[in-house]
Amino acid sequence: MISNEREAMILRLYHAEGWRVNTIARQVGVHHTTVQRVLAQAGIPSEKLTARASMAEPYVPFIVETLTDYPRLCASRVFEMVRKRGYPGGPDHFRRVVARLRPRRPAEAFLRLRTLPGEQAQVDWAHFGKVTIGSAMRRLYAFVMVLAWSRQIFLRFYLSAAMPSFLRGHVEAFEFFGGVPRVLLYDNLKSAVLERAGDAIRFHPTLLALAAHYRYEPRPVAPARGNEKGRVERAIRYARDSFFAARSWSSVDDLNAQATAWMTGLAAERRWPQDQTRQVCDVFAEERARLMPLPDTTFPCEERVEVHVGKTPYVRFDLNDYSVPHTHVRRTLAVVASLDTVRILDGAEVITTHARCWGRGQQVEDETHEAALVEVKARARRGRALDRLSRAVPHAEPFMVRAAERGGNLGNITARLLAILEAVPAAELDAAVAEAVARDTPTVGAVRQILDRHRAARGMPPAVVHRFTTRAGDVVVRSHDLAAYDALHQDSDDDDQ
Repeated sequence: MISNEREAMILRLYHAEGWRVNTIARQVGVHHTTVQRVLAQAGIPSEKLTARASMAEPYVPFIVETLTDYPRLCASRVFEMVRKRGYPGGPDHFRRVVARLRPRRPAEAFLRLRTLPGEQAQVDWAHFGKVTIGSAMRRLYAFVMVLAWSRQIFLRFYLSAAMPSFLRGHVEAFEFFGGVPRVLLYDNLKSAVLERAGDAIRFHPTLLALAAHYRYEPRPVAPARGNEKGRVERAIRYARDSFFAARSWSSVDDLNAQATAWMTGLAAERRWPQDQTRQVCDVFAEERARLMPLPDTTFPCEERVEVHVGKTPYVRFDLNDYSVPHTHVRRTLAVVASLDTVRILDGAEVITTHARCWGRGQQVEDETHEAALVEVKARARRGRALDRLSRAVPHAEPFMVRAAERGGNLGNITARLLAILEAVPAAELDAAVAEAVARDTPTVGAVRQILDRHRAARGMPPAVVHRFTTRAGDVVVRSHDLAAYDALHQDSDDDDQ
């Protein structure tokens, strides 16, 4: 399209100055076919419009025939076809030729759609960019529902366009309107239409369950017929320009609170298109009385998925890990999630509840779960150690019973006896433990003393027991003169004499 000023210039240069078509095209800066079109619209016969013959002229009949059979065939594909038939020109000029010859679809007129109060609402999703939550980048979607008669808008933002958010949008919209329209219009949303073949529609079964609960009729619009739900399309544009543009918000909850204020304020106070003397809020008050009443119960719209717990006590949901009691590893559990909470169920039993995390790659933990696992692991280690000691040293069981009666630390005693077991044969340790039980001295020190006495009686050195602790590792050992050991040995010889 060219401006009216250029069209007037073309006509003046042709009639007043007598310029030829190509001269006008070069001077005005348009294609010669544009000049021909302007002059033809002015009633000048085409035979008087002299222009340089186009290289595409011999191929025009073939192009017209091809576009008649395949009107939507792209120009680049037609260019390849004529080039194989000998066309010597380039693609740029050829595209303009195809655009001029392509058959135009006749303009379609549309009837103004009118509905009765409470009869119809229109539903759609809209994408509003992305939002950063922690280290995650999530898409921000707006669920929009518009009452077709009063044009009252419902707007709610979610971080997902999945079925749970789709259901929640309906439930919150019905509660905001205070009733349910008789018909809801949808386009080919995946949450609404699973399959479509011509006029045959297969709705999503969950959407049908929602419609049955609220007793409304889901109705799809025809493909490529945006005019059938033009009111929700205009409402989305209005929300982008009037509400979302240049708006500051701290969280999705804050954004939705501001959206509610906008719905009941500025959006509700705009003029009603059918009568400029009235406001949308006044018309909506009339339509609310014509809506179907809400049912006694709310349709459940929580997200529910089954998850398998591996060897670590966590379940993966929405790219985050949530802790569960260690008693439920290696099992299949159910996750029931709302916008705020994540409940984990084993059958009908709720085993734990977490606050929902909208980030990604996060570990959401309950401290009691980890503490219980640590305690179980500690008891298991003590149990395994005591079992090993009992098998190697039969008298260890009565020894431990007597030690427990005297308030001894069984874990420490077990560990120290196992360290001794690493240094001496099991039979020697068993004999020492049996004597300690007989003497009623159930301490590790007594066992060490008895064991060293038995070994000395057989001419054997004391057992060297390696038991390193964190505190022992911090002790600084200073080297000294080894002659001191010779002096001690000399003193021992004197005592023997």
